[in-house]
Amino acid sequence: MSAPLEGVLVVTLENAVSAPFTTRHLADLGARVLKVERPPHGDFARDYDSRLDGESTYFVWGNRGKDSIALDLSDASERERFDELVAGADVFVQNLSPGAARRAGILAEQLVARHPHLIACDISGYGTDGPRADDKAYDLIIQAEAGAVALTGDPEQMSKVGFSVADICAGMYALSAILAALHRRAVTGEGAAISLSMLECLAEWTAPQTYASVADGAPPTRSARRHSLIAPYGLFELADGSVIMLAVQANPEWVALATDVMMRPELATDPRFATNEARVENVDELEEAICAAFAAEPAPDVRAKLRSARIAVGSVNGPLEVANHEQFRARDRFGTVEIPGGTATVLRPPFNISGAGEPRASVPALDEHDPDLVADLVERARSRAPGGDRAPAANSGT
Repeated sequence: MSAPLEGVLVVTLENAVSAPFTTRHLADLGARVLKVERPPHGDFARDYDSRLDGESTYFVWGNRGKDSIALDLSDASERERFDELVAGADVFVQNLSPGAARRAGILAEQLVARHPHLIACDISGYGTDGPRADDKAYDLIIQAEAGAVALTGDPEQMSKVGFSVADICAGMYALSAILAALHRRAVTGEGAAISLSMLECLAEWTAPQTYASVADGAPPTRSARRHSLIAPYGLFELADGSVIMLAVQANPEWVALATDVMMRPELATDPRFATNEARVENVDELEEAICAAFAAEPAPDVRAKLRSARIAVGSVNGPLEVANHEQFRARDRFGTVEIPGGTATVLRPPFNISGAGEPRASVPALDEHDPDLVADLVERARSRAPGGDRAPAANSGT
């Protein structure tokens, strides 16, 4: 058995998070990824911080398993080399602004018109057309535009989501679309032009709250500590001061919580709490009763009762607790990668496909490419060109 994407060659012109996150996962699945970076500094995420032996945490996270080549596309000879690499690739990914990508002739639709075998993917903030197409769009901007910020925080103050949810969301849709296109190409031989908008991707994730607001004309009640549409589902403090996340998704679970954990079976059928809609409507009274029950018993006893009753409960962990999570350690989920400044401990890819082997465990320095990979891509381009000759260069623009 082999890695699922063994033999797939990917060229990417990318910065920051969304596209690098996509192509890192392609590398995790066995593809060979050549990251094209602009000299002299390369991907600007290299300079976000220097906390991992001099390297950026975001860059290490998003770029392990790749090769890096530095090319200045405004230079004619280097642009010709870039065009040869793209022509020899199976997949091309880019997240330039739509205007810059169009002028450079590297939008997905432009590339697939020249290279019908290619699966080309654009990731942009707002899409390649429409009135906002060329607006700058970073993660927090899209969080705000797609409704995520308005849904996060408490009634007095909105909040961003605490990680790059818009970038990651777009990166995962790009990964899914590329894998689907690779499958189709294996069946039909067709390439694909994929164009993803971060706004559209994240709006899909906030859609249930959007639908609810459209239905009743009012936004969901924002809460920093509880779910807006399901109850009880949120943060609760135990007698020892520790905080847990408790979730009840169905009425039988509520009955078990009331009867076997809170020891108040009469609440199971109380009209205020008998259905999820009723519990949401009376959530303050509901949470008051739960908090009183939890405060009356030692924290270990409450945790044990919750697990015995099969109620979903979790500890509220910070980053250091996550890094030492018992489940990760028991399942050997951490590994070591080589980085230009030394080594770093990272989570293993979560795919867990049998027989896939271990992904490449290194993060490239700028222009630290494998000459054999570049030669292979150039040879592929020449073999795919009409008559087996050199592939035609694109209209490079600037």
